[in-house]
Amino acid sequence: MPTKIEKDDHTGTETTGHEWDGIKELNTPVPRWWLYTFAVCVVWALVFMLLYPSIPLGRTYFAGLLGYSQRTAVDHEVAEIHQVHAGAMQRIAATDITKVAQDDELKTVALASGRIAFANNCQPCHGTAGSGRAGYPILADDDWLWGGKLEDIQRTITYGIRSGHPETRDSAMPRFGADGLLDDKQIGQVADFVLSLSGHAAAGADLKPGAALFADNCASCHGDKGEGNHDFGAPRLSDNIWLYSGDRAAIIRQITNPRQGVMPAWTGRLDEATIKSLALYVHAFGGGE
Repeated sequence: MPTKIEKDDHTGTETTGHEWDGIKELNTPVPRWWLYTFAVCVVWALVFMLLYPSIPLGRTYFAGLLGYSQRTAVDHEVAEIHQVHAGAMQRIAATDITKVAQDDELKTVALASGRIAFANNCQPCHGTAGSGRAGYPILADDDWLWGGKLEDIQRTITYGIRSGHPETRDSAMPRFGADGLLDDKQIGQVADFVLSLSGHAAAGADLKPGAALFADNCASCHGDKGEGNHDFGAPRLSDNIWLYSGDRAAIIRQITNPRQGVMPAWTGRLDEATIKSLALYVHAFGGGE
């Protein structure tokens, strides 16, 4: 005897015959299109598992019928990039740095290489983007001890500062106090005059004695007006940029027993192309000459 089909009074939909606390279960099967889509996805997944690496097998895995490996594909891409990069770096090494700066393709490669080299070798001392720190020059301003042209920066990186290399940039500020060249009073007078060059002299300070002492002992390197001298690595004293500190006590300490910074020579540690890339990257901070 056929089973009587019961329909829901509210929706008119057939029920399954199940009922819980007066709630009847409607007979609403999954649409056919959904079932077909699900079946296609299952078949596609099985095919994908057969063609590509999929199933782990202990210490190995099923490599797939196509033998495809994402690791191998990435290795090939990296090798191609290295090949292109190596060719560009060889051209950079063989090209004058000013011409590298004029070649858009080489300059792009150099700046990318310089950024990485700077982060690995220079950033711990000179700070992120050449922001500097006490005792280490800011590379993003326009105040340069030894010159800020591309060739100047390249030479400084190559041979360093007081590095011991035969071609290093070298200079030494006299120890005016430690060696008795000036007494404490005279050193204080020179400090007052140096502060006046950047507009920071104490109100009412007598600058004439310090100006005379500066002319006799300091102007030959720092310039008559404290404009500095790239040939000696003598800092400009007429701005408000200081390697160590710009207060009167710090200036007195520097005149009395000056600190002499050292930068390593990077020739022999970095190849020529990387040194040129570093010079271009530093110059691109915006403070280059």
